[in-house]
Amino acid sequence: MKIPLVDLQAQMKLIKSDVLKNITSVVEKCNFVLGEEVQKFEQEFAKYCGASFAVGLANGTDALHLAVRAAGIGTGDEVLVPANTFIATALGVTFAGAKVVPVDVNPKNFLMNISLIEKAITKNTKAIMPVHLYGRMMDLDPVLEITKKHGLIVIEDTAQAHGAELYGKRAGSVGLMGCFSFYPGKNLGCYGDGGLVVTNSSELKDKLISLRNYGSPKKYYHPILGFNCRLDTMQAAVLLAKLPHLDSYNQARYEVAVKYNRALEGVGDLVLPEVPEKKSHVFHLYVIQTKKRDTLLEHLNKQGVGAGIHYPVPIHLHGAYAHLGYKKGAFPVSERLSDEILSLPVYPEITDEQIGYTVEQIKKFF
Repeated sequence: MKIPLVDLQAQMKLIKSDVLKNITSVVEKCNFVLGEEVQKFEQEFAKYCGASFAVGLANGTDALHLAVRAAGIGTGDEVLVPANTFIATALGVTFAGAKVVPVDVNPKNFLMNISLIEKAITKNTKAIMPVHLYGRMMDLDPVLEITKKHGLIVIEDTAQAHGAELYGKRAGSVGLMGCFSFYPGKNLGCYGDGGLVVTNSSELKDKLISLRNYGSPKKYYHPILGFNCRLDTMQAAVLLAKLPHLDSYNQARYEVAVKYNRALEGVGDLVLPEVPEKKSHVFHLYVIQTKKRDTLLEHLNKQGVGAGIHYPVPIHLHGAYAHLGYKKGAFPVSERLSDEILSLPVYPEITDEQIGYTVEQIKKFF
C-alpha cells in the first residue's frame, strides 16, 4: 500500500467542480491580478477568523515579513520566535531587518515555552511571534500579559492552524496580526503559493495593502518602498471554493489523531501527541516521538508509508543563522525533538484502512 503524507488528489476529486467553476470565471474575466476574487476571499476569511480585515499576499513568508515591517519593526530590533519551527518564521523577521531571538519550546505541546519568554526579552525586543505549530493553538493569554508588561506586540504565525480555536477566538485573531500560508498541503491550501495577514487595525491593513503592491496605495504613486507580494486571483478563486469545507476538514483531521492515539498507545517507546479539546488543535500534522526515529522512518518509507520530519534542524542550528552565535545545547528541548519527532500521514480523506496499515507497520517495527 502507498500512503502519502498528504493526498491532494483525494481532496481535489471531491471539490473539483467548484474549483474549476471558480477558475474558469477568472479566466473568462481575464482579471488575473488583484481581481474581485481576492477581495471576496479577504472579506470571507477575515469574517471566518473573527477579524476586521485581511490582506492577501503571495505566500506565508511574505505574510510574516510584511507583518513585521508594517508594525514598524526593523534594524536594531529583536523578535522572539520558537526554536522549533519552520525557517519561514525566522526569515520573516530577518527580511524586515530585525534580529531573530529563539526561545525553547514546551516538550509536551511543542509550542514556545511561556516560562522562558521573559528571560529572552531585552531592551531591543519589540515583538513576540508565537507559532501555532502542527495545528495546535497556543494559549496566548499569558503571552499577552507579558507583552502588556513590557510594551511589546504579538504577531501570530498561524501558517499551520487555519481554523484552530481557543476560548472562543480563532488562531490569528488574538495578536496584533495573524499570518497565514495557503501552501497546497495546508489545512486550507491553494494550488500554488498564497498567504494572508488578518488584523483588526485599519491602519495596519492600509500599510499592508501598500507594502504588497510596490508601496502604492494608488496606481503609479509610491510614497513608501514596497514589494510585489500580491495574492494571485486564481489562487483566491481556489481558496473561495475550499473555505466552506475547512471546518469539516479540521474535524476529520482531529478524528484521525484520535484513532492514531488509540491504536498506538503503549507501542514501543512512542510518545504520542496530546489530543486536547476539539477545535484547539486542527492537526495539520500528527507528530509522534521515538528515540528510534530514523530507523522507523526508513522502515515506514520502505513499506510505502509517507512519514516525514517536521523539522530536522532547530532554527539556531541552521547555517543561515550561524551568525547568531548559538551552539548545540543552547535550546535542549528543540534539539531533542529534532532528533525524535516523526510525522505520520494525516489528511481529511485518509481511510481507516490506510490508518490501520500505518499502525500495523509501526507495530511490526517495534
